[in-house]
Order: sequence, then C-alpha cells, then structure tokens
Amino acid sequence: MSEIRMVGEIRTDYDCETTGIPAERWGEALFTIGEEEIAMEVSVEEEIIVSIMAGDGAVWKGTLEGLKKFLKADIKGK
Repeated sequence: MSEIRMVGEIRTDYDCETTGIPAERWGEALFTIGEEEIAMEVSVEEEIIVSIMAGDGAVWKGTLEGLKKFLKADIKGK
C-alpha cells in the first residue's frame, strides 16, 4: 500500500464538502467558470511544488517557498 503524504479538502458555499482525499504524490483542484478553467496542483515529490493555472497560457509553477515569496511581494506592491 502506498504512503499517504497529503490530504485534500474542497468546500463550497452550498454546504458541500469533500474531505480526507488521500494522495501519495500529487493532487489537483479544478474550477470551471463558463469557458474558463482555474486549476491548482500540488506535488509532494522531493519538494512541495505548486502550479496555478488560469486558462490558456497563464501559469505559475514553483516551490511552496517560492509561492509564499511571490504572494508576499505582491501584497507589498513589489
């Protein structure tokens, strides 16, 4: 049996909830709004890698630490 290294959870304002989704290596959440798709993928191979995709061609991918730095820099207006 594979090792559970990550657990996923999705909630909505319709009181819908899915919790305890086990994953060994990666997980992805996908939201579709009309023709647009927004996806977030988390990989737990050697490092924690996060990918955020918004439609075609708008992608950010890096380590969890890189995402934290990116978000903090954007909040500060850098």
